[in-house]
Amino acid sequence: MSEYLSSKKAKKAIIDIGQRMYVRGFVAANDGNISVRVSENEVWTTPTGVSKGFMTKDMLVKTDLEGNVIKGERKPSSELKMHLRAYKEDPELRAVVHAHPPLLTAFGISNKPLNSPILAEAVITLGEVPIVPYAELGSTEVPESIAPYVKSHNGVILANHGAVTWGDDPYGAYYRMESMEYYAKILLISEKILGSTNELKKEEITKLLEMREKFGIKRGGVPKGYNED
Repeated sequence: MSEYLSSKKAKKAIIDIGQRMYVRGFVAANDGNISVRVSENEVWTTPTGVSKGFMTKDMLVKTDLEGNVIKGERKPSSELKMHLRAYKEDPELRAVVHAHPPLLTAFGISNKPLNSPILAEAVITLGEVPIVPYAELGSTEVPESIAPYVKSHNGVILANHGAVTWGDDPYGAYYRMESMEYYAKILLISEKILGSTNELKKEEITKLLEMREKFGIKRGGVPKGYNED
């Protein structure tokens, strides 16, 4: 199990990741939220109503796993419920990232999961990125929608509402968001612009999944059709 980051390192990571998301266009205005778990019952998270590209450390909020504010003068995002549910589902998680990358969001609007075996790296690190049903923003239905996938996958696309990733450290969770957006971009180009995709064969996928195990990657679904006879 990964060690908890200190509050100092957790807050630095949140600020850094927020700026990266903003610069890459993964969020607009005040969209998105980030959290880092720093103890068994404490989480540092982004405040509501603040651009992730212009946050400062004094804006961040510490809560317990029930969402009660422990430290900070601002309110956490209403979507913190989603983060807290992920931590409860898998105690090994140390960070959760939610953003609205354009292509992932478009895939969610089109109800198109990322499950085509076209990228070797994606098969290893992601395998499959499912779409979970739409739920009212800030409602308890959002945490319920992601709960079944927390232990088995590295992230999901939220129908009509961006994407969420998680991991054993803040940067790992964020990099998965980058990988998912890149996966969506390559799939879009190959299918819609070039007009064809050369999918990996089952035996090739098997070898990649074996590599995943060797690399110690604990989560990640499998591409479509892989388990079919």
